[in-house]
Amino acid sequence: MIPAAFDYVRAESADHAIALLTEHGDEAKLLAGGHSLLPLMKLRLASPTVLIDVGRLDDLRFIRDAGDHIAIGALTRHRDLETSDLLAEAAPLLRHSAGHVGDPQVRHRGTIGGSLAHADPASDLPAVVLALGGTLVASGPNGQREIPIGEFYTGFLESALEPDELLTEIRIPRLTTLGWSFQKFNRRAQDWAIVGVAAVRAEERTGVGLVNMGSTPLFAAGVVDALAAGAGASEAAERAAEGTEAQQDNNATPEYREHLARVLVRRALEESGLR
Repeated sequence: MIPAAFDYVRAESADHAIALLTEHGDEAKLLAGGHSLLPLMKLRLASPTVLIDVGRLDDLRFIRDAGDHIAIGALTRHRDLETSDLLAEAAPLLRHSAGHVGDPQVRHRGTIGGSLAHADPASDLPAVVLALGGTLVASGPNGQREIPIGEFYTGFLESALEPDELLTEIRIPRLTTLGWSFQKFNRRAQDWAIVGVAAVRAEERTGVGLVNMGSTPLFAAGVVDALAAGAGASEAAERAAEGTEAQQDNNATPEYREHLARVLVRRALEESGLR
């Protein structure tokens, strides 16, 4: 299908993008890699009157060691994450999972900020950042604010970002990683996950994120609570479906998704070193 008519503006800087968002309000959408927004526009599920292109803001494309965390620019492409030596040492779960996003074309154009801000529960990276306990930095006309990833997702394709805010940075805490795993069950390698699991065990925290198990990306709190109480991998995995709202579609029933969640969480915990 053909999108509705819209105006196009290229942002020259992050401040310019914020000014444009402030000017146009809810009628504007940000364009980065375009892999999430453009399909919605073609289906007329999104009809912005103004597209603000931020794809050439190179100052928002970086991966830096910031001491107690790794700072990642929102426009950092999946391919840059996938090949980062710093992430290989400091956040291997994120590096590995970035290599499973879509296909090479998607990974060379899509951005981590776009993936997180789109708030799709079937997307891989939101669950990964949930497991790692990341923080998102939003910039707006009133300055910057930090949003813990657990408070970022508010509904289906909805986030805590205000209409005049731009996601500028993702902060991943430096963890003393003991083990990690990323499990993704899909029909073809480049498909959305029917169910996915991101798990990390570290001295500082244990985190488990779920892909496509509700209207938002989800943190598997029941699993983490069970592990904290001394449960093994199999016992903890039995709580994987707690608090979820698995949907039915052409790929799976809710019951099948709940079963997959338990199986994949067990596999992820075992691969990360738990028994």
